[in-house]
Amino acid sequence: MFFFALAGVFWLLMSLNETLEREIKVPVRLVNVPDNVVLMSNETDTVKLTLRDKGLVLAGYVYGDGLKPINLNFKAYAKDSAGYVALPMAEINRLLYLQLSASTKIVQTKGDKYEIYYNYGLSKKVPVKWKGTVEPEHLYFISNVDYSPDSVTVYASAKLLETITEAHTEDLSISNFRDTLTVGTRITKMRGVKFIPEKVNVRFMTDVLTEESIHDIPIEGINVPNGKVLRTFPAKVNVRFVTGVSQFRKLTKEDFKVVADYDEIADGKKEKCTVQLRLVPHGVSRATLNVQQVDYLIEED
Repeated sequence: MFFFALAGVFWLLMSLNETLEREIKVPVRLVNVPDNVVLMSNETDTVKLTLRDKGLVLAGYVYGDGLKPINLNFKAYAKDSAGYVALPMAEINRLLYLQLSASTKIVQTKGDKYEIYYNYGLSKKVPVKWKGTVEPEHLYFISNVDYSPDSVTVYASAKLLETITEAHTEDLSISNFRDTLTVGTRITKMRGVKFIPEKVNVRFMTDVLTEESIHDIPIEGINVPNGKVLRTFPAKVNVRFVTGVSQFRKLTKEDFKVVADYDEIADGKKEKCTVQLRLVPHGVSRATLNVQQVDYLIEED
């Protein structure tokens, strides 16, 4: 066992004496950021780079004190109100070489530039909308969706702010639930944009589907000229539809609107008048009338 351990030590020493390459992550921090500046990029980010040196030196970077974060002086680089700075990675490498051993070489740095997005408080509020696939169990449906908060503040350049009208959640993938479900999710990130807050709660409320009907909805005449009256026979119709059980309890016939268009029969050539369902309340689907055409009579007022 002693000789095995000794051989292992010799093997380790030989390995550490060889020239190797190792990928290392180095934190990059923005410092001296004025209070009136809003950063759309992260104050602390990470740069990935590949270093080449003796194994012993690389081990010191990884397992020893490691590499200290690179501090970027915001005021030194963001000298105008453009809202965007792109530092070449050569600048990051220059700052990194200040703490590397003289024998260490930077072989590769991920990316060709380090980007900083900022502005001086230019923002607006936009509503939150969920995105993805949310499907409750069979015979259930989503009757309502609540957001907490229902809007977020978005910081971006003036050009970007003009194009942003909603803040979308990350893609949701939820299925087979029947009770009210609350989901915590992040707002989808956009380059050069900052959302506050970055997380929201989305509550999906469910209801049981049922097929119901409401009777005696009056037919209203539209586009009827002054001095004339449009009468239909029958004067009332029934509507059949699919909705949630709790929604149905709130519905009345005043929530629906059925019309007969005078312009359709003004020339007197049609024997019957088509009736149309013009207004259907939220949460109602597959609404149909029990009749599509009715007899009519045009009278002088």
